[in-house]
Amino acid sequence: MIVPASLAWSAWLAPMLPPAGMSSLQDTSALRFLGISAGASLQEISSEVRRRRGQLRCEKARTDPRVRECRGTLPDSARPGGLTLWVSALDSAAGVITLSAPVDPATLRAWRDQLNRRYGAVGTTTQGSQRMMQWVRRGRMLRLTWRPEGDSTTASVSLVDGRVLDRWGQDPGSGP
Repeated sequence: MIVPASLAWSAWLAPMLPPAGMSSLQDTSALRFLGISAGASLQEISSEVRRRRGQLRCEKARTDPRVRECRGTLPDSARPGGLTLWVSALDSAAGVITLSAPVDPATLRAWRDQLNRRYGAVGTTTQGSQRMMQWVRRGRMLRLTWRPEGDSTTASVSLVDGRVLDRWGQDPGSGP
C-alpha cells in the first residue's frame, strides 16, 4: 500500500501537535523575565525600560570598544525603588543582564512560581546563605538567586546568553 507523503507526515507529526483548541505549545527557549529576554539587543532592552518609564544609561567599556556597560532602574509597583538593572553587551547584544531588588516573601514566591510554571519546576540549590534556581535553554541561562540581608531578602534574576559571551574572546576582525 502506498501512502501519500502528506498523510505519512501528518501521522508522524500528530502526537507532537497541540490538542485542538490550544493555539500552540509555549516556547520556553527564549528565556525572559519582566519583559526582558536573554540575548536581547540594547535597543529592545531600552524600549522595554522606556515603556515601563525606567532609566538606562550605557557607556563604552574602556578596555574593549565593542562592549557597553549599562545601568538603570526598572520601575515596579511592588517595590518603591524598583529593580536595579545592569547589562553588559557586546556589539549591542546583551551577554549578561541582571535585575535585582529587595523582596518580601510573597514577591519571591511569586517569582519562583512564575518561573517554575513557564520553564519547568527545578529544585533549589544552596550555597552558604544564598539559594538559587536555574534554567538553561539553547545556550542561554536564567538564574534566580536570593539571600537574606539583615531583616530582608535580596533577589536577583540573571539572564545570560552564552553565544554572545563566546564571541567576547574572539578577535574583532575574525568574525563568527
